Amino acid sequence: MAKRLFDILASALGLLLLSPLLLGVALWIKWDSPGPVMFRQERVGRFGRPFFIHKFRSMRVDAPALGPQITIGEDPRITRSGRFIRRSKLDELPQLWDVLRGAMSLVGPRPEVPRYVALYPAELRELVLSVRPGITDPASLEFRDESSVLAAAADPERAYVEVLLPRKLALSCAYVREASLARDLAIIWRTVRSISG
Repeated sequence: MAKRLFDILASALGLLLLSPLLLGVALWIKWDSPGPVMFRQERVGRFGRPFFIHKFRSMRVDAPALGPQITIGEDPRITRSGRFIRRSKLDELPQLWDVLRGAMSLVGPRPEVPRYVALYPAELRELVLSVRPGITDPASLEFRDESSVLAAAADPERAYVEVLLPRKLALSCAYVREASLARDLAIIWRTVRSISG
């Protein structure tokens, strides 16, 4: 209950205080490339329920038809504005709305697309999906430069499935087992520092 109350208050305050920045980013995206400002994608949420995550669009509108779901290095599908908002994590700010509406939490395992969740071992899938997915978590902090790591792999998709995904899943399971409001605050602080640093 305390976690949900914190999520509601923090996300509502964040949306209010950041509204000028959100508007500015939206206008830049609209000016920079044709297409919608927002990107919606189906992810797997708490108890395995699907939901649509919201991000500022950082790639070309036809990106899904031009490559894999994972982003690899200097992906040519990324727009000029997209490079900056991805690097600064501004593309994630619309997820404050997902937190406010109850689909996500500020801190929790990052939600995956259904095809990757299907690869989770059954017992770990149940554990990770027992909580709301989050905007940030320990795995997000450890693999902040994930696209560059994948760019160095001979087969990025295979590297993600066989190397990164199991490590991220292990970190997510550890988070769920040890979750507390104090730990969430520490993760939020580390996230802010990693973005501003």
